Amino acid sequence: MSKPRIAVVGAGLMGHGIAQVFALAGHEVTIFDSQQASLDTAKQRILTNLKDLGDDERAVERVTPVADLGAAVRGADYVVEAVLEDLPLKQKIFAEIEQHVRPDTILASNTSVIPITDIMRGLKHRERALGTHWWNPPFLVPLVEVIETQWTSADAIAFTMKLHADAGKTPAHVKKDVPGFIGNRLQHALWREAVSLVENGICDAETVDAVIKAAFGRRIAVLGPLENADMVGTDLTLAIHKTVLPAIDSRPGPSPYLERLVAEGKLGFKSGDGFRKWTPAQQRELRAKVLRHLKKAREADAK
Repeated sequence: MSKPRIAVVGAGLMGHGIAQVFALAGHEVTIFDSQQASLDTAKQRILTNLKDLGDDERAVERVTPVADLGAAVRGADYVVEAVLEDLPLKQKIFAEIEQHVRPDTILASNTSVIPITDIMRGLKHRERALGTHWWNPPFLVPLVEVIETQWTSADAIAFTMKLHADAGKTPAHVKKDVPGFIGNRLQHALWREAVSLVENGICDAETVDAVIKAAFGRRIAVLGPLENADMVGTDLTLAIHKTVLPAIDSRPGPSPYLERLVAEGKLGFKSGDGFRKWTPAQQRELRAKVLRHLKKAREADAK
């Protein structure tokens, strides 16, 4: 049987990367963007990525840019939206998409912050709608969180999980549509305590990052937190929690220290100053270092 036909709505950073992954997996992919300049460069950006990664460059031939939304999604078996994180915009796009696709076409929104329930509540066929949270860059980070709502059918979830697994991704089923899904809830729980440590003068920002990278960061890619808890014993984990958790930051809102940084215009890379100062050269080197690491991890996964 032929592979499901994919339509990607949005040709930006995430959209063209998602199209690349599916095309490399053998799917015919149409891609749409309301900005013609972004649409015009989508295939070249994909080709550049394929060359850089040593992947089959012929995959780009399976990607077809389409300047009309209806034409792009018509006939697709699976549509994934990857536009700006703007709720009214996403709702408007899905209302239009639904006018052009079959009732059984799966509709997915790629978002990291907006509740899927809010995006999809206005659809006529909400049982086929769900969320897929890809991580950046989508062609290097394997995880895709598949988020169901109270309306999503089991068949839609099963189709989407298999679709992404067959494309070489690691799909994770998020059974409840909660803010942050799984990955960002875990990530920002760590970030909250990291900010608190600096805010309370326990250490500086450089030390926080050094401790993470030189300690549990070394093993976290192969040893998850609950695997680690079972390894050391749930009894020891409980004993540690009784001592440590009461002292960990548990404020329900953002840190006043973080709010002050933003108010003072210390926006990190954007301004050259945040939790620490960043020269343009330091920014370039850190970005390059992350990409080198992700490429090596991808190569290791392929072995």
